[in-house]
Amino acid sequence: MPQAEIGIIGGSGLYAMPGLSKIKEVRLRTPFGAPSDAYICGVLEGRKVAFLARHGRGHRISPSELNFRANIHGFKQLGVERIVSVSAVGSLKEEHKPLEFVIPDQFFDRTRHRVDTFFGGGVVAHVAFADPVCGELTAIVENACKRVGVTGKRGGTYICMEGPQFSTKAESNVYRGMGMDVIGMTNLQEAKLAREAEICYVTVAMVTDYDCWHPHHDSVTVDQIVAVLLKNAENACKVVRETIAEMPRGLNCKCGSALAHAMLTDRKKIPVAAKKRLKLIIGKYLKSA
Repeated sequence: MPQAEIGIIGGSGLYAMPGLSKIKEVRLRTPFGAPSDAYICGVLEGRKVAFLARHGRGHRISPSELNFRANIHGFKQLGVERIVSVSAVGSLKEEHKPLEFVIPDQFFDRTRHRVDTFFGGGVVAHVAFADPVCGELTAIVENACKRVGVTGKRGGTYICMEGPQFSTKAESNVYRGMGMDVIGMTNLQEAKLAREAEICYVTVAMVTDYDCWHPHHDSVTVDQIVAVLLKNAENACKVVRETIAEMPRGLNCKCGSALAHAMLTDRKKIPVAAKKRLKLIIGKYLKSA
């Protein structure tokens, strides 16, 4: 019996999920190490959910230090089929204002030091990633934003940078010239791993401020940014709650079969250690091997 069906990842400013009932903390071990924190499992809007603070409660883990594989694998262990990931971002376009949400449908990779696949070590797989988020889930989040009165713009590109430093002005202006919409440090690896784990995934990108390209960027104070973070977190809780309330019971997308034609390795050549490590991910495709 799955302990959760829907996963929620809380980003900067969102370290807990108000409204959860029947709460149980679950600490997991995975074949890829320890997740960021305990999963807070409970019931929200009549659905079993699991919440994970991406950076750990108390914001202890830097973006480059995150164990993305453990975080996503942990959700898989709990039985999660869909993940709603909330993330603080900077805006690269004047039209995306602080306190607005963007629901990107594309990612662009500018990271350098991260492991972002479950595969390797004797197993080769290439999942399709042209459309990196679940279209069904994206539509549900967009409608949830409308219902709770939060500006939620569907579409656009999230550029994922390494960090932990923010961009230089030169970099920020290059990203703007490339047509990018928002910039963050965490969500691309989550999206890749969720696809490999055959879990539906969507990003709710909360605009905190304009990136350093903006002429008024230097006049923004830390107090102002913190105030926006807190308001964004409050709005994100409303959006997530409404999203879960409207979530259909069954899957009507292809996310749940992303690996069906992705593995190139001869099943008989997969090392025993790899089979053990990836049992939860590829087990159903090995039964007939």
